[in-house]
Amino acid sequence: MTQVFKFGGASIQDVAAIRRLGKLLTHFRARPLIVVVSAMGKTTNALEALLAAARGSEKADYHDRLETLRRDHLATVEALFGAKAGPVAERVEALITELDQRHRRHANRERPFHYDQTVGFGELLSTTIVSAWLEEAGMATEWRDARELVVTDDCHQAANVDWEATAERVRGLAADDGRIRVTQGFIGGTVEGVTTTLGREGSDFSAAILAHCLEAEEVTIWKDVPGLFNADPRRFDNAVQLERISYDEAIELAWHGAKVIHPKTLGPLQQKSIPLTVRSFENLEAPPSTIGRDTRFDTQTPSLVLREEQTLLEIHPRDLAFMDEPRQHDILGRLVEAGLHANMIDAGAMRLSLCLDGHPERLEPLVSSLCADYAVVRHEDLTLLTVRHGDDALLSALSAGRDSLAERRNANTAQRLFPSTQCQGTWHIPL
Repeated sequence: MTQVFKFGGASIQDVAAIRRLGKLLTHFRARPLIVVVSAMGKTTNALEALLAAARGSEKADYHDRLETLRRDHLATVEALFGAKAGPVAERVEALITELDQRHRRHANRERPFHYDQTVGFGELLSTTIVSAWLEEAGMATEWRDARELVVTDDCHQAANVDWEATAERVRGLAADDGRIRVTQGFIGGTVEGVTTTLGREGSDFSAAILAHCLEAEEVTIWKDVPGLFNADPRRFDNAVQLERISYDEAIELAWHGAKVIHPKTLGPLQQKSIPLTVRSFENLEAPPSTIGRDTRFDTQTPSLVLREEQTLLEIHPRDLAFMDEPRQHDILGRLVEAGLHANMIDAGAMRLSLCLDGHPERLEPLVSSLCADYAVVRHEDLTLLTVRHGDDALLSALSAGRDSLAERRNANTAQRLFPSTQCQGTWHIPL
């Protein structure tokens, strides 16, 4: 049965990490094995800055950023391959040259199209290097271009998958000829061959797409943490690992802002009952976390999510009328048009409250539109706390000393919105 491994940027961030990845894969001899790789380290951020420079007027800044990208990747190649670096360095140089040509060709096109033609080069560069290193380490490897495998529409920066066409394209990846297939996360292509992207942090989704189409046995996402936790260990000093949760629970946590698994990833796996395992690339002996159909463990441990940099909009009809269904429909329609997601929605007789991420480029046009027809009260710099499977005592303890500006609750989930100034530092989960 086919296995799909996904390695994020942290797992290949430097020479030592790439060598560690190669050593890790020697522990897994079963084939077919498909390895989905993200861009190295913070390369996607660097490529987005390069995109901005290409569309701006500071050409020197663009050339400096392009040269830094080239130099960093070539330095990695030299350190890995030494005297044998020539062929790999040539492929890296060719990709950098193609990237530069695409920026020149598309700099005056609409930004989403330009973005998709250029930012995915981080994955093309990383997989070129990783694939060559696995060969050097003695593992038979085949590099495959995800732009020719994952077929999408032309909705740039958030492309939708053509599942039937993709299944046809990827069938050969499951050939049991002893080779590891290395391909890119994040990117795809239209039937006409135009590059698309699946959305930021879309490499997990790429692994799920391939696993779904191939009916894989399992997907493993390798991270610098041993698995999934009931809260962010960087914010909660007593977070505990969740060794087993269901697809539905993981989707809920992702929806509310937990960052370990990309929200789009789990649906395709759930449809085929393919388990997803999160493991540590730093410690193979550490117990992993598995997401599957079993729901027995979902409610045993409360889970908590903090979402920072939130904005609360309290929207009222100007004529002091009710916030009826037509008005709610109008407001939520404008939210969709702005490309924003409401992290919390609360309605009253004469108001609709929306808690939104603070994306100024999308938020400001929405606020301007709403202010033209409604009375809008705006609260900035907020933190949204979401608690799954907690009781009243837990919620009260977590809220102590904090002023709740809004709240929403149902049978399994409670949300409260606080001023961020009251949410600094480390939190503790009352036991």
